[in-house]
Amino acid sequence: MTKTVIAAALGECVHVAGISKFLSLAENAGWRTVFLGPAVSIEKVIEAAIQEKADLVGVSYRLTPETGERLLGEFAEAADELHSTGVRFAFGGTPPIAAKARRLGFFEAVFDGSEPVEAVVAYLKGYAGGGAAEQIPPQTTVERMKWKSPFPLLRHHFGLPTMQDTVEGIAKIANAKVLDVISLGIDQDAQENFFHPERQDPRRKGAGGVPVRSSEDYQQLYQASRSGNYPLLRTYSGTDDFIPLAEMYLETIHLAWCAIPLFWFNQMDGRGPWDLEGSIREHQKVMAWYGQRNVPVELNEPHHWGMRDAPDVVFVVSAYLSAYNARAFGVKDYIAQFMFNSPPGHSDAMDLAKMLAILRMVAPLAGPDFRIWKQTRTGLLSYPLDPAAARAHLATSVYLQMALQPDIVHVVGFTEADHAATAEDVIESCQLARRAIENAQRGIPDMVSDPLVNRRAEHLVSEAIQTLHAIQAISENKGEDPLTDPSTLARAVTLGIMDAPQLKNNRFGRGQISTRIINGGCDCIDQSGRVVPEAERLEFVLKKGEAK
Repeated sequence: MTKTVIAAALGECVHVAGISKFLSLAENAGWRTVFLGPAVSIEKVIEAAIQEKADLVGVSYRLTPETGERLLGEFAEAADELHSTGVRFAFGGTPPIAAKARRLGFFEAVFDGSEPVEAVVAYLKGYAGGGAAEQIPPQTTVERMKWKSPFPLLRHHFGLPTMQDTVEGIAKIANAKVLDVISLGIDQDAQENFFHPERQDPRRKGAGGVPVRSSEDYQQLYQASRSGNYPLLRTYSGTDDFIPLAEMYLETIHLAWCAIPLFWFNQMDGRGPWDLEGSIREHQKVMAWYGQRNVPVELNEPHHWGMRDAPDVVFVVSAYLSAYNARAFGVKDYIAQFMFNSPPGHSDAMDLAKMLAILRMVAPLAGPDFRIWKQTRTGLLSYPLDPAAARAHLATSVYLQMALQPDIVHVVGFTEADHAATAEDVIESCQLARRAIENAQRGIPDMVSDPLVNRRAEHLVSEAIQTLHAIQAISENKGEDPLTDPSTLARAVTLGIMDAPQLKNNRFGRGQISTRIINGGCDCIDQSGRVVPEAERLEFVLKKGEAK
């Protein structure tokens, strides 16, 4: 049943911009709204509340605090009977008057203008953030995305070199109510050797993140998040003992979603003990394990190619293979990651074109049993060292990302080029991102319709299809789907179909491709600097492979 909210500027106050905005948000959240207008008397507000059978009454006052305090006291006394029957009351005004309204203890929620729009939307959807009857937001990823829509969830990486600092930081972030998902950054030994203390190196404890060494450590980190807006937690899937880690994550931190690569976190990049083909098989098992339990899965795959200067077409192909494998192995809610600015140097237009190409490739895979959720982020290696420039880069990158209407925005702290983010850095970065998102939500230009962007997207889709056909053509296991067969996928890397310049001298990759930013996009080039079409590159790669 639709609920009704009425709202008015109280007494002699004629300022109704805030009331109008509140009612607009309420209407979008599914409420029936009634605007009573400016300078409405207490008696008329109560009369309208009874007549309209209001579930919520919103009043505003933006004049002298002393006069406002007296007026609100009179209003609370006059509305006490309605309050006792279950009618809810909210107030909005300037900070001085809002402080007095809070002290009355009558209003369920008080807004002073400092709150982000998403906090008001959350309140209207049933979470009384800042009110007396505070509720816990949804504690699963999909439900929280639906609850927060049309605003995306905010996710940020966080993990300091000691448990104590990380616990305190998580609590501080949770109470700031700016972040929906804390991605625990754990150190390398926790990722690779959690169940093998004999393999751990005490000298690198805390290198790269928080040194979790027991399930109790994870439980302690989770408990630290149980306040404020109760953010979800997630962490790396590890590089060995994948299923035991997965079981522990669900039990201790109620993992928001799994993140696993397809080709990486193994001997090829020096981050795990498995060889390339073996790690692909293990990663597919992890996808299937989480899929059986209806836990969302993200493949943090394409940006690893981009960070190694792979051409845009390889980036797009890896994104398609990620979604294709997730669906094949039973994932029901797939989080597609779109890392912008990777490699650094892309123009905004060509960066967006690359992401549109990915969307056009993966969209046909979606269906009732395979839902695709979009997660965008700023490139890890793209931040300038200067903090002012870094803040600007964060805000502008997030604004561009909003063209994709993401369900999740992975905020990468503006301090990334200098140091791992502290709790204060995380909070500030989220505030910067949140403002960019709010600006975009008011009406962002239709950048995805730009003809130049679309021509590049169509070109990348055409090139990517040729690359996928080449992978299918090299399959030696005729009974297997080449795009999910670990041996075929590994061979695509060892032959150089999937290649990046920074894989040179790698025992698994080729590193024979050369790339350069041309007209804002990253393309394969020959020795003369000419852009090499994908068909020509693949012909050379396959002939070279046959010659061996």
